[in-house]
Amino acid sequence: MSVPPVTPQTPLGLFGTEALIGEEDRAIRDTVRQYVSDKVRPNLAGWYEEGAIPARELARELGTLGVLGMHLEGYGCAGTSATAYGLACMELEAGDSGLRSLVSVQGSLAMFAIWKYGSEEQKQQWLPRMASGEAIGCFGLTEPDFGSNPAGMRTRARRDGSDWVLDGTKMWITNGSVADVAVVWARTEDEGAGGDGTGGGAGGRAGRVRGFLVPAGTPGFSAPEIKRKMSLRASVTSELVLESVRLPDSAVLPDAVGLSGPLSCLNEARYGIVFGALGAARDCLETTLGYARQREIFDKPLAAYQLSQAKLADMSLELGKGMLLALHLASLKDAGTLRPEQISLGKLNSTREAIAIARECRTMLGAAGITLEYPVMRHANNLESVLTYEGTSEVHQLVIGQALTGEVAFR
Repeated sequence: MSVPPVTPQTPLGLFGTEALIGEEDRAIRDTVRQYVSDKVRPNLAGWYEEGAIPARELARELGTLGVLGMHLEGYGCAGTSATAYGLACMELEAGDSGLRSLVSVQGSLAMFAIWKYGSEEQKQQWLPRMASGEAIGCFGLTEPDFGSNPAGMRTRARRDGSDWVLDGTKMWITNGSVADVAVVWARTEDEGAGGDGTGGGAGGRAGRVRGFLVPAGTPGFSAPEIKRKMSLRASVTSELVLESVRLPDSAVLPDAVGLSGPLSCLNEARYGIVFGALGAARDCLETTLGYARQREIFDKPLAAYQLSQAKLADMSLELGKGMLLALHLASLKDAGTLRPEQISLGKLNSTREAIAIARECRTMLGAAGITLEYPVMRHANNLESVLTYEGTSEVHQLVIGQALTGEVAFR
């Protein structure tokens, strides 16, 4: 008895997720997918190998595409749905995590901070130029000794007359060396502890955390690029050094007082990662499916073996479950009801499953999997960073644990 041929399905096609996406959101996604396919994907292996990326050129193209700050309203931003923004992040990271990081830091960290907490003058000065890609922003929160515990930051801002003077160092800052403006978070020394639950830090009187806009070229401010990375090589990563950087009072983000400001920005970026990491996983899985259908082992395709199909089925199951969760979180965000612990659910699941899929796909490609002829090892290496930035997996486990138990276990 002959078995009729079966038309292969895509992993997400198996789940029917397309029916859950509206026509407008789908059109935005398809536009970003086409851009990545035509303009970015042919260059990614070279950029990754060289450890360099034409960030300014890409920013202008992405601005023309309308994805920079796309989920924000006004000031030249597109004002799309959260679903559309998530799907755009998915397509960008299906290209490379570095590309999605450029967009996330620009839109969800730097632009969002100015949009939500800035003065009208600051918004008018920066947001239209950033939305168009004419100006690039970065976000300085993480420090060499304080990543998961930003409350311990040592960067200080002190009053000197009507000015502020900043001293400190930030680390692992995406876009830093090419940014026209840095959103820098510092603990002030002229104000009392601000009721944000952070207390004081070492080396100075307790004070509130405030955000400052530091333009590139400000005396005392530098952003040396970090080289010799094994992950996110197609991305600009920098240190920010502030040595007696003098800023006018107008540089302060007036509506951000305490750690709730930068943490709300991180939640915006984490939301994009929920979709973005799944894009990397999807690209790995689709690449592996194509390879398995063509690669012959002992006179039949690799895809025809039971062990291969079991691996492909398990990976597709996790990708599909992740996508269903991401779309559900998007609907909550569009409704204005998404909570931080729910974003942690998505970030933890997407990054954990994406890196597992990338690693399994690498094994199925054998030796070919370690080359830049295929994107799998590049994605796997990138996901090592995505797994830990914007909150490590352990941090998100504790956020979820706190929501479940009511007990704080960070200390």
